[in-house]
Amino acid sequence: MSLNALDLFSFLGFVALVIGVSLYAGRKEESSDDYFLAGRGLPWWLIGFSLIASNISTEHFVGMAGRGYELGLAIASYEWMAAVTLVIVGIFFLPKFLRAGIYTIPQYLEIRFGRTTRTIMAVFMMLAYVFVALATVLYAGALAIEQIFGLGTVKAIWLIGLLAGAYTIYGGLKAVVWSDLIQGIALLIGGLVVTVIAIDRVGGMGAFLTNHADRLHTVLPWNHSEMPWVAVFVGGLWIPNLFYWGLNQFITQRTLAAKSLADGQRGIYLAAALKLTIPFIIIFPGIAATELFADQITVADQAYAVLIRELLPAGLTGIMFAALFGAVMSSLDSMLNSAATIFTIDVYQTHVAPDAPQKQLVRVGRVATGVLVVVGCLWAPIVANAGSIFQYIQMFWGFISPAIVAVFLFGLYSKRTPSFAASGALLLGIPIYGTLLWMLPDIAFLHHMMITFVALSIWLAIMTQMRPSDYDFVLEIDSGLDLAPARYGNIMGGLVVATVVGLYVVFY
Repeated sequence: MSLNALDLFSFLGFVALVIGVSLYAGRKEESSDDYFLAGRGLPWWLIGFSLIASNISTEHFVGMAGRGYELGLAIASYEWMAAVTLVIVGIFFLPKFLRAGIYTIPQYLEIRFGRTTRTIMAVFMMLAYVFVALATVLYAGALAIEQIFGLGTVKAIWLIGLLAGAYTIYGGLKAVVWSDLIQGIALLIGGLVVTVIAIDRVGGMGAFLTNHADRLHTVLPWNHSEMPWVAVFVGGLWIPNLFYWGLNQFITQRTLAAKSLADGQRGIYLAAALKLTIPFIIIFPGIAATELFADQITVADQAYAVLIRELLPAGLTGIMFAALFGAVMSSLDSMLNSAATIFTIDVYQTHVAPDAPQKQLVRVGRVATGVLVVVGCLWAPIVANAGSIFQYIQMFWGFISPAIVAVFLFGLYSKRTPSFAASGALLLGIPIYGTLLWMLPDIAFLHHMMITFVALSIWLAIMTQMRPSDYDFVLEIDSGLDLAPARYGNIMGGLVVATVVGLYVVFY
């Protein structure tokens, strides 16, 4: 498929707008506060849209739509339970992190448990960002571009990586969040357009609901191989959600950069509300593709790309291509900036140059971003052998997320848990989870996550009782931020939770 003049103009215009705004927003970033945390001055609306744009990428448009094609609406549990998790993060996690005045999530572990624990988490996160997150986003974006426009996968990977890397290197977090605002709006509108056209093509919403009733259930049997209801409501799904939305630098960096606690919380609640809509603009089209183009789809992850190619008229194709491209770049630039932040603050400044001046830290961050781009682009083609992109991401984060969640919960709410127990839990998580995958391959990996989390929590609890800590730590500094909580925050969070309950009742 080739672009006509209107499509090409739409695409190039969008890319130029994103890069131009990002470069302008990221000018004069000379201090580490400016470069890594946007001067700690982000308003709530920018935080909310940036959270969604950073989260939603071709992992969703390609991977989640593909799971919708195969599994149906049950995969929406990742999105709707994420909305509930965001409310929990806004109320219970964010106030503690802002009071601590941290740049990175691993930094909190040093305050609470010491430098060893911080370094272990930082190394794990760096490896996961490069070999799981960056690589899959690059590959998924390249797959979509290849399906729609015929550009080779490797060429598409480098095109995406170099463009996103360029303005991220230059402008830091401020450039990232402003590009996210533009790209987030574009991908939400683009996704809505594809949904409306796809539903119309199958005969309207009534026909869609009737023809695909068997795929519109959100609650699957307790022993389902991927999304058992036990794991969704009381089990393993909470582990990746708590990790991703509350303890993942890639996401939390936006909230750490809030100009006040109230702004951070309002931004989180805005993201939670937007999260409720995602299944309708991503999973519904994937389900519709089973009726419209099953003969053209050989691999489930091709579903969304085929919909774009076959359904959109000239002009809209270019706009949707721009939205998909923006979805890739918004996630990629966020991951690059966060990974560079962890390397600069948690590795370089902590172990190499503790007294490095601000400008030197910014330079190191820019170099780290460039190196990460190259490594991610080199590794991305290997993801082609992984099967479902969405499942690959969720499963491999399981090697570290149960341990990180367990350690942070004990660190946040237990003053007696010793440092060696936290470091040990982070190291034990990988062999425990790996053993479960190997010995129980037919059980949902969400159960593996929960079993790993429970085992590590037992370890931490026993060590806390046997050798309680006498480490004197201070988890609050005078950061200069307004730490008053968002007015009516509990009401806003309650509305999100009530909406999630209603959606499960409707689609039970």
